[in-house]
Amino acid sequence: MQLSILEQNPGERTRHEILLVGSVGLRDTETVLRTVASMLGNRMRRLPDGETGARSTWSLWPRRVIESNPAFEVDPAEAAAGGRVTHGPEGVRRWTGGAAQEQGAPPPPRMRIKPGIDASTIRLGAIGYAEVARESYAVFRRLRAENVIRLETRFQVSLPTTAAFLNAHVVYAQHPVMDRIYRDRLLAEVDQICDDIPAQDLTIQWDASTEMAQWEGVRYAHFPDAKAGVVERLARHCERVPAGVELGLHLCYGSYGNRHWKEPEDTSNMVEVYTRLAAAVSRPINYLHVPVPASRLDRAYFAPLARLELRPETKLFLGLIHDGDGLDGTRQRIAAAAQFVADFGIAAECGFGRRPPETISDLLRLHAEA
Repeated sequence: MQLSILEQNPGERTRHEILLVGSVGLRDTETVLRTVASMLGNRMRRLPDGETGARSTWSLWPRRVIESNPAFEVDPAEAAAGGRVTHGPEGVRRWTGGAAQEQGAPPPPRMRIKPGIDASTIRLGAIGYAEVARESYAVFRRLRAENVIRLETRFQVSLPTTAAFLNAHVVYAQHPVMDRIYRDRLLAEVDQICDDIPAQDLTIQWDASTEMAQWEGVRYAHFPDAKAGVVERLARHCERVPAGVELGLHLCYGSYGNRHWKEPEDTSNMVEVYTRLAAAVSRPINYLHVPVPASRLDRAYFAPLARLELRPETKLFLGLIHDGDGLDGTRQRIAAAAQFVADFGIAAECGFGRRPPETISDLLRLHAEA
């Protein structure tokens, strides 16, 4: 008899539950679902569609919602600079993986509302998240009916927040007005996803990278109290996910150009974000994902997790799987974490749709072996 995701034989090494953050750089949705289900399915409660193709660029894909809107134009100053003017501590970032952009390309310049346009008249069209989720869920259901995917598995939709969109695509001076405009459109798509997919089949995960950068003082925040503003805005996103739908939170330090926008000193800021957010929302946060840099094998990085007071319904996932040092390094990070937290799942530190496609199979295999 096959063991369930949480069962194990006495004396065997713990088989940690696995989470995929979202993007998986394979050909298409069906390839991702079949590959992941066959390699990792008995250790996963939820499967993403892999955010393949143009969506592999994460927060770049929704740019089209303002590119196609006549109220917007490319910012002349950033166009003259040849690409997005990245915040100082990050340096210049370049595209390194996937086929959605030319290799080595910089992020495109931000956009602005055209001079003379009244922001109150702007109406954004569909971003496309709801349409894609509906299409991918149809593939998911078919494969589940064919017994490729386990019956109890949920379909996971991972979404960049409003802050991610603003940081990537809107000039800073217009963040205050565009915050509400884009958030309303984004959360309307969440409503549509939740209407289209049964609650018992659905997980929605918010990818909070820009928020962590604002918390760390690396990226611009248009609100005076960065920490309070981050919690308030994340809470609005979380509250929009209805009861019965799983809610996940990915606290992210970035992977554009295969590096972080800042190396976290330890897990303390992520512990604080979760603690304050959990107190601010009325619904359960079903899981929390915390990244672990490849270089951190030490106790000091994980020590703040001892202060993490997870609610009973919240599962912790640590993004400690790295192919750079393989199984040995991954198990060392697992052992270090286990000194401070008793129960956790494992994951990569971020999505891996932006990695060279030829590396994906080995990385999935490492998940299976860890």
